[in-house]
Formats: sequence, C-alpha cells, structure tokens
Amino acid sequence: MAHTQHLFPIRQVRFENKTVPESSFDMISLEELIRRETRDELGTIHRVDFYILLLITEGKGHHRIDFTDYPYEKGSLITVRKDQIQRFSLGGAKGYLMFFKEDFIVSYLEKQESLKTIQLFNEMLGRPIIHLGSQDYTEVLQVVQYMKQEYFQVGDTYSLGILRSLLHILITKLYRAKSERETNLSDRKYLAEFVRFQELVETHSLSSRKVQDYADQMGVTPKTLNNIVRSIVNKSAKTFIDEIVILQIKRMLVNSSLSVKEIAYSTGFEEPTNLYKYFKKYTLTSPEMFRKSHS
Repeated sequence: MAHTQHLFPIRQVRFENKTVPESSFDMISLEELIRRETRDELGTIHRVDFYILLLITEGKGHHRIDFTDYPYEKGSLITVRKDQIQRFSLGGAKGYLMFFKEDFIVSYLEKQESLKTIQLFNEMLGRPIIHLGSQDYTEVLQVVQYMKQEYFQVGDTYSLGILRSLLHILITKLYRAKSERETNLSDRKYLAEFVRFQELVETHSLSSRKVQDYADQMGVTPKTLNNIVRSIVNKSAKTFIDEIVILQIKRMLVNSSLSVKEIAYSTGFEEPTNLYKYFKKYTLTSPEMFRKSHS
C-alpha cells in the first residue's frame, strides 16, 4: 500500500549495479561504501529491495535492522532481508557487503536449498546476526575473498555463474554455522508450509488478522495451521500474525507522515482507539511515542 504523497524523505534504496549492469549481484567493501555514500545517507534509516550479507573483518559497532540494534565485532555476519529497514553505525569497522536480488540465486536452486536461503535471511526464524567461530570465520572469509577476486579481477563470461555458486556455498556454510547455534534452523517437517503462511501474512496482514482466512487460503484447518506454526516458531498462528501486523504498523509510523488515525483505517481497524489498544498491548507504548523515539 503506497502513500507516496505522505512519505518522509526516507530513502528507498533500489538495487542498481553500475559495475556490471546485467548482474543482480554486487559487492563492495564497507570502507568503500563509507567513502562512496555520505554519512547522512548511511547513518539514517533506509529501506532496501534486495538481500544483504555483511561480514565484519575488523572493528566493532552495531547495525540497526527494523527496530533492533545488533552489536557486531570481527567475525560477525549480518543478514538483511529485502524490504527491511536498516541503519549503519559509522565507526571504524571494516568488512564486505554482498547485495543480491532474489532471482540471482533462489530461482537456480532446488526447493530444499531455496528454503535454506530464505530461512537464513528470515528474522522471524532467528536472529539476523551470526558470530562465527574462528574456523567458520576463516572458511567464510576465504569464500568471500574468492568472490571478490572473481568479481573485480576476472569478470569474464563465466564469472556470474561462478559467483552464483560461491554465494550458494557461502549461504550453506552460514546456514550450517547458524543451525549449530539455533535449534529451529533444521530441515524440519512443515518448514515449506510455514514459509508459505508467512508470505501470505506479510502480503495480506493489513486486510486480515484472522487465522481462519489464512487457513482457508492454504487449504488446511485452523488447528493444522496452528500445529504448523508451533512446530517451527513455538507460538500460535494468531500470535505470529499479530507480530507481523505490529511490525507493519511500526514501519508505517517511522516511514510515513500518515496520522495514527489514517494508519488505523489503512490497517483494518474500525476505530483509532482499537489501534491504540492493540499497539500498546504488544509494545507497551503508544503509536505517537514509538514514532517520536524513532524519528
């Protein structure tokens, strides 16, 4: 739902590869990004329409994704999903960023491998940061440096295919490292169904918050849908729907100058007071206070 006439001058960052225009993959060092962009651009919130992997090789700092700050240090790997809001903290950290569109890798993978990619970037299934052990860090850094060499120094007709394969290797290594730390990152039953449910909720949550509606779309009973969601994230389908609705409302509060009343009506609440109660129940603050604290 676009309300462009109300938007703040928040940056909507689109994928654009000026080095290799035909590629939906790009990479850059963190130092070069800081030189290329202004501190104001990097230090303010902005939304991206692509996936990001950020590997920290030196220094400390924090990176904000949506509304949480994640401290990082050497060996930290941060994942940002498309449509998320992020903000860089500009300390003295060094590292590498890899950007890619979904079609660069997911469309080339079989279903199970594709699910791993989606899962790695899915903040609903785990924290979007991995602190790599020394062995994992060494291996990951080797892959990233190989990607850097292929991308910047070789750059022939085979390079994009090699980069796609290397990115797949990198994501699989990260998935393995993360699955050793987080128990819900495993090849479990119902994962595909859960991802389908999440996609439906993220698409339709502003028009429906009813479990029955999503169960109908998936061709299952509400009880089965609850079992699916509990098996993956250990919460009810209704709780999961509410978490995504709250996130959508937060993004609207921060990204737009719509009044709370306008946001209430555009997100399916019949009265603004209902939105107030709903928002405060989950965040323990009012919409206005949340907007003020993130402005």
